[in-house]
Amino acid sequence: MEITVTDAAHQYVQDEMGLTSGDGLKFSSKVYGKTQIHEGFSVAIHVEKPNGDTLAKTEKDGITYFTTPEDDWFFAGHNFHVDFDSDKENFIYTFTD
Repeated sequence: MEITVTDAAHQYVQDEMGLTSGDGLKFSSKVYGKTQIHEGFSVAIHVEKPNGDTLAKTEKDGITYFTTPEDDWFFAGHNFHVDFDSDKENFIYTFTD
């Protein structure tokens, strides 16, 4: 599994969420909603630094974007792409094989 974060999403995380080098953004599952691969579950984000094992991670300007092994069932078999729609002010999550 790979995580990719677009420049637009990264810029939002820096400008609007205030994350800087040394910070982390964790992606996990949450009950309710849906994604292109799950009905009844969607993506949650948490501002926190990795603490222990990660399932996947990537870093931009010192900010670590990651997920942990307990959400393997949610991300299993897919790469995870994070973008940002500035018109709707919303993250866009895409799962690919």
